[in-house]
Amino acid sequence: MRIALGTDAEGTVVDELVEHLASLGHEVVWVAPGQEWPEVGRRVGEAVAERSVERGVVCCYTGTGVAIAANKVPGVRAALCGDAPTAAGARRWNDANVLALSLRLLAPELGREILDAFLGSAPDPKTAESIARLERVGDHRRPLRPA
Repeated sequence: MRIALGTDAEGTVVDELVEHLASLGHEVVWVAPGQEWPEVGRRVGEAVAERSVERGVVCCYTGTGVAIAANKVPGVRAALCGDAPTAAGARRWNDANVLALSLRLLAPELGREILDAFLGSAPDPKTAESIARLERVGDHRRPLRPA
């Protein structure tokens, strides 16, 4: 799988995430290196929305800023996850396509667990209608539920 990765701060944790993704056979596509978090989130979101990658991973100090920036891109569903069950649920119930991580809270082992849960989970088909409504939330011309 091709995975876009963007961070506003490199370091040991990010290196471990990249190494783990590569060990699983994923191709890591660095996006917006050296940029600040708003650009990182937007650029990773665009890569996912344009389908040049299958998933995205964004990191900043809290993970919140990059998640917000990525979610501004239509078609992106970024989820800030601090543990593996939340990451699995984000994929299962929300079809999240971008994982946001807090570098402040993340240890390498926890990062690997969260990545494994995020990448190893699939959307529940029963949530397809909810996801379709979610895609219409920002479009005030279209009702959330079909008329």
